[in-house]
Amino acid sequence: MTDATVALSATQKRNILIAMCTALIAVIASVSGLNVAQREIADSLDASAGDVLWIINAYTLALAALLMPIGAVGDRWGRRPVLLSGLAVFTVASFAAAVAPTVAVMIAARALAGVGAAMVMPVTLSVITTSFPPEERPRAIGIWAGFAGAGGILGLWMSSIMVDFVSWRWLFALPIVMVAVSAVLTFVAVPNSRERSLRFDTVGSVLSAVAIGGLVFGVHEGPEKGWGDPLAVLPLLIGAVALVGFVLWELRSDHPLLDVTAFSNRGLASGTLTITLMFAVMFGIFLVLFPFFQTVLGWSAVRSAFGLMPMAVIMMPMSANAPKVAARLGRRTTILIGLGVGIVGLSTLALRASVEGGYLSVLPGLLILGFGLGLTMTPATEAITATLPDHKQGVASALNDTSRELGGAIGIALLGSILTARYSTNIAEFATTLPDPLDELVGDDYFVALNTAQSVAGDDPGLAAQIIDAAQHAYVDSWATTMWIGVTIFAIGFVYVAVAGPQRQQASTTETITTGPQAATSSADTGSALNPVNPR
Repeated sequence: MTDATVALSATQKRNILIAMCTALIAVIASVSGLNVAQREIADSLDASAGDVLWIINAYTLALAALLMPIGAVGDRWGRRPVLLSGLAVFTVASFAAAVAPTVAVMIAARALAGVGAAMVMPVTLSVITTSFPPEERPRAIGIWAGFAGAGGILGLWMSSIMVDFVSWRWLFALPIVMVAVSAVLTFVAVPNSRERSLRFDTVGSVLSAVAIGGLVFGVHEGPEKGWGDPLAVLPLLIGAVALVGFVLWELRSDHPLLDVTAFSNRGLASGTLTITLMFAVMFGIFLVLFPFFQTVLGWSAVRSAFGLMPMAVIMMPMSANAPKVAARLGRRTTILIGLGVGIVGLSTLALRASVEGGYLSVLPGLLILGFGLGLTMTPATEAITATLPDHKQGVASALNDTSRELGGAIGIALLGSILTARYSTNIAEFATTLPDPLDELVGDDYFVALNTAQSVAGDDPGLAAQIIDAAQHAYVDSWATTMWIGVTIFAIGFVYVAVAGPQRQQASTTETITTGPQAATSSADTGSALNPVNPR
């Protein structure tokens, strides 16, 4: 049973929204921001490429693995104390990372920051869904979703400024400041909400952590080590076995962490799949587009991050206003329109991107894609949170975040692998004209090819220019191929939502979803405002 809550004032609700979005940006920025400082971190800490990868992945692994269990902890013991504790852990870990003297300390600090982020991220959404009344909740979720989508771009931009103008260690300063602001507003404005009658599913929590952690780890390691390497195969195998065990346990548990039978609900299933596919494409785009700005256009990290800002500028207001579209057209139609626009955006990127066209060759596609992502993100997120009842809002939020993290890991691995393979194919003919060992160096890797060109520039500037030109064109052509893969991914989502997406229902109609011993009803598939049965 949910703790009784009183009606919140407009000022309190505004402060809650500011607090939650500020905390959200801080934890998301810590995922994307570190990518712009890889070279500086390696030089400062005398770290290898593998060490840097662990520094980045330690955060992601801890975050992804613990989202579901900690989301349930927030439901059981109180969302406000879990959020404040997570903010405190995140602050301490970020400070430790900023002053880390060795690689080992940095990896440990980043893993601890991931734990703190897992305590923060799902609670930010569940606080919103349990604080705002039904008529205001869709827009609040839309604003949250906009920051969730654009937070990675904002993190790249803010971190690039720190790296270029101050020091890589200062990129942890801004998240600490943002967390402090969020903590103050949380302490002042956020009421505590918890479900006193719930039992905690310890076995399910452990199995979910092992399953998601193993899958994300394996997907991360696959492109780096090779998909046949034990460091990739074993985590994937362990994750798959744990996932099967999780499903079997949840089916027989009388107090499941997540009632897996709820996925028979069209809203929950289509919302989860849409979020997963959407972030797979978006994270993959960031992976391949940032090098385009830096190595083809010759932009600095700050300017490259700023080049992605138009996409965020379109995405955020669209996310906030998507509930109005969904209220008129229904969630399924809105998601379909968003995915359709996204397909147009990705196709535009694939068809127009060129070395000679520069930034203007990709800007239209980014704007169109931002529009589509913004229109899709909010109704997909709302479909997840609206399906599960009030006493499972922490788990619902964690499921949304887990879909995001798993999708991002898959997107980076899939599109990154395809990009590398296509580059080798596209450059092969030119590479055969080069003397040994230049042919192998240029043909295997784009960045190695650029470094090779730099190394021969002193002796043969003409050859260096030829290598750079051929490598850039091969990279952009390969990049276009990954965009077509993105089109395919979105098309799969489009077909699924068209066939099995949330059905539009009348406002008075609700779907009943039983989660363990509690039966809860929700208007998971309505096209308008949510209509939860449980009073707040």
